[in-house]
Amino acid sequence: MRSAVMCREQGSAALMPHLFPTTVVGSYPQPDWLVDHEYANRIPRIRAPHIWRVPEPFREAAQDDATRLAIRDMERAGIDIVTDGEIRRESYSNRFAVTLEGVDVEHPGEVAGRAGGMKMPVPRVVGKIRWRGPVEARDAAFLRAETDRATKITLPGPFTLAQQAQDDFYGDDEEMAMDYAVAVNQELKAIKATGIDVVQLDEPWLQARPQQAARYGIRAIDRALDGIPGATALHLCFGYAHVVTNKPAGYAFLPQLSDCSVQQISIEAAQPRIDYGVLRELSRKTIILGVIDLASHKVETAAEVAARIEKALPYVDAARLVPAPDCGMKYLPRDVAFGKLKAMSEGAAIVRKKLAG
Repeated sequence: MRSAVMCREQGSAALMPHLFPTTVVGSYPQPDWLVDHEYANRIPRIRAPHIWRVPEPFREAAQDDATRLAIRDMERAGIDIVTDGEIRRESYSNRFAVTLEGVDVEHPGEVAGRAGGMKMPVPRVVGKIRWRGPVEARDAAFLRAETDRATKITLPGPFTLAQQAQDDFYGDDEEMAMDYAVAVNQELKAIKATGIDVVQLDEPWLQARPQQAARYGIRAIDRALDGIPGATALHLCFGYAHVVTNKPAGYAFLPQLSDCSVQQISIEAAQPRIDYGVLRELSRKTIILGVIDLASHKVETAAEVAARIEKALPYVDAARLVPAPDCGMKYLPRDVAFGKLKAMSEGAAIVRKKLAG
């Protein structure tokens, strides 16, 4: 059997023949010499230039070097589908969110966090959301040039972008989300034009706002993915492990994605120990399964990872299972992140060999 990983359109890499191709959700630890982790450990929704240790004239070159380190680590660890580690980002969402027309980032608004409680500064929408031009296309082209492995670039999804903004223009959160979807779609097309194999939308707020998600979340995601060729993925989670420690054992919004146009669904499962039975309801999707617990700095053994993969096999066909960490790895020490990725690759190899007899 062959995996769901697609051959690169340019023909520079062969179709991967093995089961359980490994990947990452997106981020990898940023070096201490690049960012001040006292500030970077927060999750900014607006611009946060104060996190960077390297002065602006030299920052892009420094980010390029740190990105190369992240890519090499993933390759050395045996990861099949690599990202750029999101090294250039202050958070998973703000690099794209603050570039759009109609957004005032100089005079931010406020919204409550995913779990309610304390409000956080966010972009304030003061006009129609429009895409100004490519944001991550250079990041994608850089990644494509730096590796011969399959590649993935992530982008915040339209539902999450709308939830992380203060609406002072639309008066209709669904209309705003759909305009975000159009902008995301245009950015995805620019990213795909660089030759990237997989594009992934990060939509953690689907879980946090299931009622709004039920009203228009699928429609917004489908609009964002309209006309996007190749493999598409969608990531859901309960929040970064360094922020959220008490996680539920089930998703408030997951089976609904069975009718979504996205091909791959990425979920965290190791830390929350979710009931894998829910995966039966996603029988037409490839599952990017979180098998690495990011709440602990303990590096899993390959056998532990293999056991987590095998636990999912009664519910997911082996040809549709892609092992990954639960979420982004940016808040781990680099040596821990590398060790966990290596264990994941070795664990996938154990199950692959066992199934081959």
